[in-house]
Amino acid sequence: MSGLYWASTALNLINSLEHPKAPKKEEIKTFCISCFDEKTGGFSAAPGHNSHILYTLSAIQLALTHDLINYQDKLIFDEIAFQKVINFVFGLIQENGGVSGSSRWIDIDTRFNFCLVACLKLLKSLDLLTEDQKKSQVEYIKSCMNFDGGFGTVPGAESHSGQIYCCVGALKILKCIDQLVNVDRLGFWLAERQLKKSGGLNGRPEKLPDVCYSFWVLSSLEMLDRTCWIDKDDLVSFILSSQDDELGGIADRPGDWIDPFHTLFGLAGLSLLKFDETVLQTINPVVCMCESTLQRHGIEF
Repeated sequence: MSGLYWASTALNLINSLEHPKAPKKEEIKTFCISCFDEKTGGFSAAPGHNSHILYTLSAIQLALTHDLINYQDKLIFDEIAFQKVINFVFGLIQENGGVSGSSRWIDIDTRFNFCLVACLKLLKSLDLLTEDQKKSQVEYIKSCMNFDGGFGTVPGAESHSGQIYCCVGALKILKCIDQLVNVDRLGFWLAERQLKKSGGLNGRPEKLPDVCYSFWVLSSLEMLDRTCWIDKDDLVSFILSSQDDELGGIADRPGDWIDPFHTLFGLAGLSLLKFDETVLQTINPVVCMCESTLQRHGIEF
């Protein structure tokens, strides 16, 4: 499911969603419906797998990208009611404000707090969260904040760029960034993720650079209005050097094998860097979808 989201969004970014080799709407619709669990109301990674909030968000993003959401009748893929999906994600909220990824077992992670509010936002149902539930979400995210300004997977876990994106994105959707985040402290931590030798960004101190953080770090800096704190030219060079000149995709770093995940987030990073706007569409830093798609559906952040 997420692979389809990565590939579709990457194609959309380069204005190639209708490429002859790209999956057709009906094919995507059929696959997504086959991944829907009537019992839980969520989507799974593939047919026969357990439903999970990560893949539920990917399914909603796919549906929006391919214009397969009917807001008037509140249907996804023409036959799945919003309410079933909304019931699924609400059922994952824990008493302490944490969110589980699955209804089958408890798996708490701040990624899932983001998925919860992003699903509701994209379904235009964020107002279903009560004020107490919103406060609980914010308080739980706050409990995952560290002394360096960053956020971890759970309270006490180390700061990580991916988790920071999820927490800042959730707070952005809930309109609570200014109430909670020390923008300069967190912006400094994120800017420190750029490595002088390669120009690439890493997820945490002492780690190798990875193209995917071109989105996770940059999107957070964009939401904090601190993108200017990194060397954009060096990062562009790192992303471009991670391409495969023959096959066309992007790898995690130069010389490694290409894949759809890093191709999307490399392109998304280039979009945030305003690289060749004649080729790349504008990416939304909160949900990693093309702004044109969100505007077409009347979704604003």
